[in-house]
Amino acid sequence: MTPEELAKHLIDSNRYMVLGTVDPDGRPRVSPVYFAPDGYSSVYWVSSVESHHSQNVAERPEVSMVVFDSAAEIGSGQAVYMIARAEVVPDEELESCLDTVRWTRFPGLRQFDAAELREPELWRLYRAQITEHSIHVPGRDPEYGTGTDRRMTVTLD
Repeated sequence: MTPEELAKHLIDSNRYMVLGTVDPDGRPRVSPVYFAPDGYSSVYWVSSVESHHSQNVAERPEVSMVVFDSAAEIGSGQAVYMIARAEVVPDEELESCLDTVRWTRFPGLRQFDAAELREPELWRLYRAQITEHSIHVPGRDPEYGTGTDRRMTVTLD
């Protein structure tokens, strides 16, 4: 599997990502959230505006994300890292974004409609526009390894 194929596979086959934001005092904060990709350039999630990570996004929209299989055996883990700019999806885009996202990755999950994701409700649809993808490359990788684990930037269409 090429590095690009690996990154796509991880995004396509996992339901949760770890969202990294920054608190007002500069401390990093990570939060697991379920997500739906829109191709490989954007990801969406639903969160309360009162959640800590949502407040951080409102203050500092630059985020980091990682998607990985948490059930992988020790030493066989694979990950795709993403750098992005996050935002609340504007009200005028909610309908089209909800149509695009289609939460079919989550059978049984309550499907939000646009009215539930606008004021005065507390839930919002968030979007992160991804500016960089990279994968974890183990140092022992026979093709891409360098002896030390590292990240490799990949370009996804």
